[in-house]
Amino acid sequence: MSGINKQKIVDSVPQKGFFGHPKGLFTLFFTEFWERFSYYGMRAILVYYMYYEVTKGGLGIPENTALAIMSIYGSLVYMSGIIGGWLADRIFGTSKAVFYGGIFIMLGHIVLAIPGSVSLFFASMVLIVIGTGLLKPNVSSIVGEIYSEKDNRRDSGFSIFYMGINLGGFLSPLVVGKIGMDYNFHAGFALAAIGMLLGLIVFITTKKKNLGLAGTIVPNPLSPQEKKKYYGIFGAAIVVIAILLSITIPAGYLTFNSFIALIGILGFLIPAIYITVMYRSPKTTAVERSRLLAYIPLFLASVMFWAIQEQGSTILASYADKRTQLEIAGFSISPAFFQSLNPMFIIIFAPVFAWIWMKLGDRQPSIPKKFSIGLLFAGLSFLVILLPAYLGGQDSLVNPLWLVLSYFIVVVGELCLSPVGLSATTKLAPAAFSAQTMSLWFLSNAAAQALNAQIVKFYTPQTEMMYFGIIGGASIVLSIILFAISPIIQKHMKGIK
Repeated sequence: MSGINKQKIVDSVPQKGFFGHPKGLFTLFFTEFWERFSYYGMRAILVYYMYYEVTKGGLGIPENTALAIMSIYGSLVYMSGIIGGWLADRIFGTSKAVFYGGIFIMLGHIVLAIPGSVSLFFASMVLIVIGTGLLKPNVSSIVGEIYSEKDNRRDSGFSIFYMGINLGGFLSPLVVGKIGMDYNFHAGFALAAIGMLLGLIVFITTKKKNLGLAGTIVPNPLSPQEKKKYYGIFGAAIVVIAILLSITIPAGYLTFNSFIALIGILGFLIPAIYITVMYRSPKTTAVERSRLLAYIPLFLASVMFWAIQEQGSTILASYADKRTQLEIAGFSISPAFFQSLNPMFIIIFAPVFAWIWMKLGDRQPSIPKKFSIGLLFAGLSFLVILLPAYLGGQDSLVNPLWLVLSYFIVVVGELCLSPVGLSATTKLAPAAFSAQTMSLWFLSNAAAQALNAQIVKFYTPQTEMMYFGIIGGASIVLSIILFAISPIIQKHMKGIK
């Protein structure tokens, strides 16, 4: 997209109207708020819906299988963002991608709201994966379009937008979790569908007035020749996939375990291909190649971090349900409520960390050292959660404050690593591959959850201490290694601090 087009888009957006920010931020804030309310509300009760017995309203899927499905689902959501971004960039623009994505998400939650079979459940997952891949990366892109590149409100606008994400993530487990766990899972999923519907209503009714041209221009449209080529490729791919499925499923080659293994391979293969293509491209300069080499250990550290953080919705969700004392002083706590802790702590402490980094100025740790601190806290969050079993045994219920402490510690790590990783990605990206490198950052989460799908099956009450100890210990060891080699990484970053 040319500079002229970018400025034309900015000029079409009313630049005041939402706390001193462009009016379009109102539309995007509440669209994303309701989408996250919908997504995190569904996710707060999904694992319980899978492994609860049919008599309790669940599907009766074995618990370890349910935990693996949650991880695979999360991995596919992040992988699908690559396709969603490409479709927006080349075919129909970010605004339509957000709208279509919202429709798919809502339909997925409606299917979940229908009492039915495992087949209906998997159909809903497909719809939500497609929808989230279309909406999630593109709504953030529109936020960038409503500000000029030199607008000093830009960072503040993204901070406000980020607050909308976490507000939705904080409130939804409390509301959807309460309805889903205490009344009926399907009523909870219906509430998630209503949340997405509200987001769509906000987007449709306000986008013309508030967003102007933002999201409507296709930055790199397919030429007629390219359309023929890519439509042919997509059509052939669908036919090939259909043939492979029709052969491998009846023959017993494509099982759930083999599918988990396939996603695990893709979780690391796709990022490896991304990095190799960028590194070998003639458009990448020598300095940029050096920075890409520096990015590799940061990417791997991110995978390790997210592998622990994302278990908050799988292993720790199960831990909240089965190992935690949920009756305190006459009050009953829903296990889904713990899913609100992560966004709540981020809302409270993100401004504190922003202030700390600004206060430290040039004395703040380097990017690799911040990553190592993030890994350290991630590891400690798992070591903390094994202490109750060590102190009180594996059969006693655990005080919920141990779980709260674990969530808090990992959020400290997240605030050291996640925002820093986003910033580092934009700085270290080769100029010709800036968008793809941002996709690469999100693929670290996809790889982490693909890895989790392989390892969550080893968690049982009997292996609890070993499970948390090995993973937490591995994260701390990697933290120490990363801290030790951080001067080497910093040298390859060629002036980026």
